[in-house]
Amino acid sequence: MNNIEFSDLRIFCCVARLSSFVGAAQELGISPAFVSKKIAGLEQRLGVTLFNRTTRRVRISTQGEVAYSRARQILEDIERMSDEMSSTKVEPSGRLHVSTSLRLGRNHVSPILSRLGKQFPKLEIWLELVNTGMDMIDEGIDIDIRVGEVNEPHLIAHRIVKSERILCAAPSYLENRQAPSSVSELAQHDCLLFKGRDQAFGVWRLNGPNGMESIKVTGRIGSNHSDITRGLALDGHGIIMLSDWDVADDLNAGHFVRVLPQHSQTADVMAVTSGRSATSAKVRKSMEFLIDGLRLGPFALKSQGY
Repeated sequence: MNNIEFSDLRIFCCVARLSSFVGAAQELGISPAFVSKKIAGLEQRLGVTLFNRTTRRVRISTQGEVAYSRARQILEDIERMSDEMSSTKVEPSGRLHVSTSLRLGRNHVSPILSRLGKQFPKLEIWLELVNTGMDMIDEGIDIDIRVGEVNEPHLIAHRIVKSERILCAAPSYLENRQAPSSVSELAQHDCLLFKGRDQAFGVWRLNGPNGMESIKVTGRIGSNHSDITRGLALDGHGIIMLSDWDVADDLNAGHFVRVLPQHSQTADVMAVTSGRSATSAKVRKSMEFLIDGLRLGPFALKSQGY
């Protein structure tokens, strides 16, 4: 390794992942000058240029990409070895990278991770909220809490709860528009659109008495955040399709009315890990904590069950 230290590889991988010296310094809690010094030293020892630097951005070089792939594997192997050797420990430790969507993260996953951090203070927890799918291995994600099917063959899915997306609208919208009596009639309504991580934009696929039906829907207003479209639906702007756990309280309070109640879309909530991270005792214990918290307790998902 030519006197390359574990900490040097960690700094290098963080810069490569974020494409930023400043961002890596902030994430690691060190100064940008120290990051720059460590990268320069690593380049000198390896005899290659790892990053192409300009005044505006940092871009990993071709040789840097090769080094990044190898360095990431070394770090994972070292962490796995340490984890396996200490698998009998009661308390997990080290970095835990979790990703999920905005509403799941803010209302459910985040407070559960807060409890996890208090119970296991040696964990370094990073929660990433995303609207689109991410490459778990490339981004170094240990656990992804997602809605819908898991199609990547190299990932391992653990179902947390059975769930479904349902159609809802505010009473004020239905006062002025006759509720649809069939899936095809949705085309005549204002539908509030957002693109979920596993959904085709503008196409709703619903299971009902006639099996699976698809309909192209449109609306005057939409957003890439479900929070926005949900608020618009509550204001009476149209029909929305959201997970049952996300609208349970509003349905009970009368803020929403269910539309086409015999139709829904399967959207189970899953905890996803890669094959490599699944062997980690730290990840297993953290995932069990998350699953338990999402099934029972004050931040549980109010869905169909498990």
